[in-house]
Amino acid sequence: MVIGPFINAGAVLLGGALGAVLSQRLPERIRSSMPSIFGLASLGIGILLVIKCANLPVMVLATLLGALIGEFCYLEKGINSAVGKAKNLIARPGKAQNGSHETFIQNYVAIVILFCASGTGIFGSMQEGMTGDPSILIAKAFLDFFTATIFATTLGIAVAAISVPMLLIQLALATCATLILPLTTPAMMADFTAVGGLLLLATGLRICGIKMFAVVNMLPALLLAMPLSALWTHFFA
Repeated sequence: MVIGPFINAGAVLLGGALGAVLSQRLPERIRSSMPSIFGLASLGIGILLVIKCANLPVMVLATLLGALIGEFCYLEKGINSAVGKAKNLIARPGKAQNGSHETFIQNYVAIVILFCASGTGIFGSMQEGMTGDPSILIAKAFLDFFTATIFATTLGIAVAAISVPMLLIQLALATCATLILPLTTPAMMADFTAVGGLLLLATGLRICGIKMFAVVNMLPALLLAMPLSALWTHFFA
């Protein structure tokens, strides 16, 4: 049984509740400095995963092709459009000119995407489903706990509610990955892990504001990693 999704969702639930209690008591210097720490942790995790690569050409090719597919399909743009539509659906017509209300909606939808559609969560869920290792999601839980706490100081207890869709999404991904496990080899798992590590590196650089990678556009690389690894092993290994 997978445990990572439950730990991750519990962290968001507790963090959201704690942030709502703290409200504006959290110093501004902490709110501004913590995101960089989150990015640094993501970079560290990504480096540890990349060095597990079994076939370097597979990692590079999967990332390149995956990013190209994502760019051609406008995945990141599609997410942004969905966020805009969600904002229009949630916002009440009478509040259209209310700047604070619009800011609340924009920030809330943004963190829904952050928690539910991040590369770390998707990769971590698939990783646990295929290997039984929840370490990625547990590490993400620590980050999400503090992130939820900081956001909830301004957005309130609504942040805690994000734990429900996030749990359902991660459980679905882990279950699907379990079905793939019998078809995998150690080399395929290693290359999949390395590609996921590159996505975590891109996520960390984006959080730190160093380079704004379109991480959503890179997600197809996770789907290509194992097939390319199998082909490479068959023809070149």
